[in-house]
Amino acid sequence: MAMKAKGPSRTRASGKSAEDQQGPSEQSAARVPLEKRIGVVLRNRRAAAKLTLAEVSTGAGISSAMLSRIENGAATASLDSLERVCEALGIGMADLFQETDQQNGMAQLIKRSDQMEVVRVGTKHGHTYKLLSYDRGPRKIFEPFFIEMDKKSQSWPRFSHPGTEFIYMLQGRMEYRFGDHTYVLEPGDAFTFSGNVVHGPERIFDERAKFLSIIIYNE
Repeated sequence: MAMKAKGPSRTRASGKSAEDQQGPSEQSAARVPLEKRIGVVLRNRRAAAKLTLAEVSTGAGISSAMLSRIENGAATASLDSLERVCEALGIGMADLFQETDQQNGMAQLIKRSDQMEVVRVGTKHGHTYKLLSYDRGPRKIFEPFFIEMDKKSQSWPRFSHPGTEFIYMLQGRMEYRFGDHTYVLEPGDAFTFSGNVVHGPERIFDERAKFLSIIIYNE
């Protein structure tokens, strides 16, 4: 279903804090430093083998304090030291570096005041949709919405789309249709269903309903 942005245009004044100057969406890539990833693997391996710091450090010929610093990512161990620690743990260097291999990850923050209101089928019925994440990639992976609707609506939209949808009720009670069945959703309820089956709100029992809707698209 097509969506049209209704988000307000915002101008950031100079002299604002760094947070204020980030704009409507801040997206960044993060990569955990190699020494911290190595430390996590060594600590997990030692715990799995039920060995103490003293036992491993003695086998590796380094102090317990130094091994603790390596495990916490506070010290960078030489290749020779890493090899001796791996031998004490009974693993190879190749295993260590394979487990520390990590791809870059993305993070996106959209401040509450900058969450974009979008047009959906239910908009003409008085329902409000806010898109909580903006996916700029070639293919949409998921779409999270914050949705508000009130009892004044006289008709209810029906939806059908690829993927799986998840609804989490925040406020109010509503009856929700999924195919030939209806379900009463109350605050705190979680509802998951196939998006290709016709679905949508049937009626609202309270003056207003608020919920999160997340559509997860299939590969």
